[in-house]
Amino acid sequence: MGGWTRHGCTLERHVHVQGRRVLSRISVDALYSRFDSLHRPSIVSDHSLRHHCRHYSTTHDNPGRVKEKGKEKGEGEEAVGKGKERAKRRGKQKESNQVWNNAEIPQSESQRRTVYALSTPLGKAGVAVVRISGPDALQAWSGMTRPATRRADPTSDRQREPTPWRMERRDIVHPTTKDKLDDGLVVFFKAPSSFTTEDVLELHIHSGRAVISSVLSALAHIPGCRPAEPGEFTRRAFEGGRLDLTQVEGLKDLINAETELQRRMALQNAGGAAKQEFDELRSDILECLVLLEAIVDFSEEFHEGDEEKLFQDSMSNSSSIIRVLTIDHLNNPRGEILRSGIRLAIFGPPNVGKSSLLNYLAKREASIVTDVPGTTRDVVELSLDLGGLPVIVADTAGLRKADDLVENIGIGRAQDTVKGSNISLCVLSLPDALVQTPEGPRIQIPPSVAPLITPSTYFLLNKMDMVKSPPDMSGGEEVGALGNRAWAVSLRTGDGMGTFLEGFTEVLRERYDFSQDQDGSTVPLITHARHRHHLQTAIDHLHAFTSFRDKYVDIAAEEVRQAAKAIGKVTGAIDNEDVLDQLFRDFCIGK
Repeated sequence: MGGWTRHGCTLERHVHVQGRRVLSRISVDALYSRFDSLHRPSIVSDHSLRHHCRHYSTTHDNPGRVKEKGKEKGEGEEAVGKGKERAKRRGKQKESNQVWNNAEIPQSESQRRTVYALSTPLGKAGVAVVRISGPDALQAWSGMTRPATRRADPTSDRQREPTPWRMERRDIVHPTTKDKLDDGLVVFFKAPSSFTTEDVLELHIHSGRAVISSVLSALAHIPGCRPAEPGEFTRRAFEGGRLDLTQVEGLKDLINAETELQRRMALQNAGGAAKQEFDELRSDILECLVLLEAIVDFSEEFHEGDEEKLFQDSMSNSSSIIRVLTIDHLNNPRGEILRSGIRLAIFGPPNVGKSSLLNYLAKREASIVTDVPGTTRDVVELSLDLGGLPVIVADTAGLRKADDLVENIGIGRAQDTVKGSNISLCVLSLPDALVQTPEGPRIQIPPSVAPLITPSTYFLLNKMDMVKSPPDMSGGEEVGALGNRAWAVSLRTGDGMGTFLEGFTEVLRERYDFSQDQDGSTVPLITHARHRHHLQTAIDHLHAFTSFRDKYVDIAAEEVRQAAKAIGKVTGAIDNEDVLDQLFRDFCIGK
């Protein structure tokens, strides 16, 4: 970017002014407000900055170009000097190498950089938190708060800056009328050591609707302030480098977590666990690229055979990365399943207790139960917490040959639901399924459900209270050709249900609980569909490289470069505006 270095929301470069080397700074916002204020993107890409940096350097750092472009302003140094004087008179800059502040330029509503919103849910509670973030956050301190003690001098108090990270009791007042709105606690977070990396002021007030409404209305009278958009505080944290995209997603998942496993997984990702793994993967790919770039740039300095060795080393390392991505991550769906919920389908013949099982698990009458076969005709879904695991349980129509059109539609949906589930539970009537053979009693699977039995299917044999000598299946004995585990219970009396729930929950934990791993700390890397997409893209590019047989190393290196770029898109190291818009739009307004 023409010598400029980007540090979050600030650009820096060293320039020579009258023989002296001076550090020049400009904020991204000031750069766009100066040249392109109506078209500033919410996420500024390096490509976009290059154009504006060249424009800025031409008109600001190079007095000679100023002279060429406008002789009516006089000599270049004189024009620059006048600009400095104007800036000094306005009090907007202290250093000669800085540009005018954003506040000097008339701003539309969308350009106001200080935002505010209620950061706690609406409703009756003890405290509500209103967050203000941006360059004018301290105006809310001076204009909307005053000492809570009557003996304090409000005039002198407004001149001081609040002590950062310290709660102070203050009166909350209207900025123009000075009418008291509430009394509460105020805390100031000084940039860049805040969540958004900007100056942040939080007003901790009473949570009555009238109080919240009056405070938010009063903030609209603070110059330069506007209501925040959904997820804007978190987006600013991302833009300022506080969070990467995987941490943003982890924070969102933490807010939406409903079970213990979801909470633990989201908390680790919000803390940077996934970011670290993706960064290490990208670093490994870039090491392969370095070997190829060395061949391209320094081939004349190599001895015979060195180029081939470097190329083969890069090939070997890329193959290892492919194996790790495929076996450890791409073929491991636990993260996505845990985040969205394990899909469990309950199926079986009519009138065997499927709906009774759903009601038992939900601890309420979620599904209609009658003695009439075919009562359930559509899929009934509930989200439940089973042993800390999120489970979406689907009760389906009884499987049989039916003449009724509506019932047949329900049976078709039941079959589709079972096929699309992560795990299934086949409920059978023990008196009907238990048959005597010369080898002893065994379980006979009805033809109507047999095609849906897979290794991920488990059996619940209901109505054992109607069998004189029921088989002992308290340990989840194996039945059927696939050796599926089965439990015998009575939903009417509750016999065996405790043992079944304990055993079935253990099955779920063995399949999906990442804390059961040997080190107890492994977090699934893929938790969203976009992670899988970008990892697959990286694998495709690495496969293209490892199958490369031509001698054009620079073309082969491009495949590795694209693989690293795909991994970078996961963390946000590579901008993807559409993904960012969708991600932050799903946040609540005050986050």
